[in-house]
This record gives sequence, structure tokens and C-alpha cells, in this order.
Amino acid sequence: MARIAISLCGEGRGHATRVSSLVGRLEEHNEILVWASADALAFLRQRFAGSPHRVRIEEVPGLIFEYTAGRLDLPRSIATGIDFGARRLGPLVDRMLVELEAFGADLAIVDMEPALPRAAARLGLPVVSVDHQHFLVAYDLDVLPASLRWMARLMSYAVVMQVPEADDTIVSAFFRPPLRRGWEHVRQVGPLLRPEVTRCHPGDAGFLLSYLRRNTPFSAIESLADCGRPVKVYGLGQRDPVGRVSFHAIDDGRFVEDLASCTALVAAAGNQLIGEALHLGKPLLVLPERGHAEQLMNSHFLRSMGCGDFCPLDEVTSGRIHGFLDSLHAHRAPLAAVAGHMDGTADVLAVVERRLAAAAVTAAAGQSHLLRAAQVLR
Repeated sequence: MARIAISLCGEGRGHATRVSSLVGRLEEHNEILVWASADALAFLRQRFAGSPHRVRIEEVPGLIFEYTAGRLDLPRSIATGIDFGARRLGPLVDRMLVELEAFGADLAIVDMEPALPRAAARLGLPVVSVDHQHFLVAYDLDVLPASLRWMARLMSYAVVMQVPEADDTIVSAFFRPPLRRGWEHVRQVGPLLRPEVTRCHPGDAGFLLSYLRRNTPFSAIESLADCGRPVKVYGLGQRDPVGRVSFHAIDDGRFVEDLASCTALVAAAGNQLIGEALHLGKPLLVLPERGHAEQLMNSHFLRSMGCGDFCPLDEVTSGRIHGFLDSLHAHRAPLAAVAGHMDGTADVLAVVERRLAAAAVTAAAGQSHLLRAAQVLR
């Protein structure tokens, strides 16, 4: 039984869902320590509360996005990140060093969390980086508009600062353009999907599914209410219906059922949700937040694949949603080409098992050397 330490960014649900998929496959034969914050902490504690295996989830401080007047505030988010690095990162690395040694970790897995890779490097532990954001560094982004390519270059420095080095770098994304020169070592895999998703049998019950973030303007809800179909909305909590729009508390089992049986999605532009929808053959109209460059990049890649379209969140109208619904037939062939082929979990597990096997060989060689030294001293 190996001991695996995992840390992840706590903002949103994409990181948490990705790590949940990994832990769910690793927990039976390994002891696992997870460090998480914010949304991810609550999600993972609920997900593994009844686990019969050895999964421990601990809270750590983490980076968050800052919003002003309902929009992502990039300057404030950057300032918050700089402050975190200056005041909180060092003490957090020291704490993880102590806890890693006490845990006896054999391997570290990191999803855009900056403390664990630094602590693991100081202990000589192998580090596997698994995230979406490394596409900003490793992928050829020439298909994107010039403004987004410039933003990707700027954001790539933050990615490298978060995870300065890793023994294996894995990018989990629903899109797969060529790798940039010098990054050929990066492993490209699809989104890490939960078994609940991969076991689904898709159908069409005639309703739209929507997952929205807390800063969604009410005008977007009004546009959904005027689309002519029932709409189930997750992410905004339970509240009174607006026309044919109903609001539902986060319930992973129920959400996956609705994902499998919806006609299409009108939702936030996160990599994980897009990957789950594409795996089930569902067309998407994604609503990226203005100023959220990663969501805008995801949106452009989705459109280039022909599997959906996008509209900025603050510009969505009932006419835009009607136009998307009228064009669903145009997405059928591209969706058929990717449906059922999105899950990258097995690819990541293969890398993890290879690293664990190498670590075991190194540990055995070290013990053999110590034994021989002891015999000589006798």
C-alpha cells in the first residue's frame, strides 16, 4: 500500500471533480492525504465522508478569484495571489513538510496548488502535476484570437510559479491541439470523469440543463426562462422558479442524471463540465465570464470543434439561446466523433502507477545499500 499526498486549488468545482475521480480510483489500495480549501474542501469532504478506505482530507489556505460588481476582477485576483505568496506560502510549505514526513508519503500529486510541489521537492518526493491550466504553457494556441494568445502568455507565468517543476506534467483538457516546442514531454489526456458519468446511458427528456456561477446576472436567468423549454439550473442554490426555470441544490447524483437526460446545456465554460457533456454527446452553449480568459479560451476551442457555441455571460439573450437550439442538428456529427472517448483517468493512473513503482525500486535500493553498509560496519 502506497501513501499518496494530493493538493489542489479550491476555487470552483473543476479541480475538486478531477481530484475526486483520481481518489475514487486510488483509495482502495492506497492511503491518501488530501489538502484542499474553499469549494473543493466542502465537495471532497462530502464526497468521501462515508468512504470505507483511508482517505484523509485536511484544510489549507488557498488562492481564490476576486469579483467586483459581479465580474471577475483580474487586478484584485493578481494582488491577492501576490499577497498569498508573500505572507502565507512559506508557512504553508513548512507545515506540509512536517505533515508529509509524518504521513510517510511516497508520491505527491498536485492540481494547481503551490505549496505541495515545493515541500515535496525539498523531501525528494516525486511530483505528478495534473491540471487543466498547464495548457497555457504547453499547448500551441495559434487558433485563438491574438488578444487571448497574449493573455495566455501572461497567465502562463502564473502557472509556472504555482507549480515550478514536476517529474510528470499532465494536461487534462477536452481539446488537444499540438504541443509547443520544448513541451513535448507533457502528457495530454481528456478530462478526468467520475464513474457516475462514464456509466451513464444518454437520453433526451426535452429539457435544458444549466450550471451557473454565483455571479450570474438575473438577465441571463430571464433569457433562459424565455427559451420555450424547461430549464434545470444548478449552482445558484434553491430558490423560487422563474417561469419554467427551476433551481436545484448541488446534488452530484441528481446532476449527473440530469446531464445524461437533458437535450443540451447552457452553462459556465469550465473544462470539466464541458468534458462531461461532450462525453455524453450533449451540445453546449457556454457562457464565459467577461475578463475570465481561461473560460474564453475554452469557449473558442469548443466552437472550433463544432460541438457547441458560446456567448459572453453578460450578453446572453433569449434570441441567442433560441438560435443555439435551432442549430442543434449542426453539432450532431462532431459530437458523435468524441462521445464516449473523453475520459483521461486511466492515462493518469498509468503515470501514477509508474511513478509509484519507480519510487518503490529506489526505496528498495536505498534499503539494500544501508543493509550492506551495516554489514561492513560489523
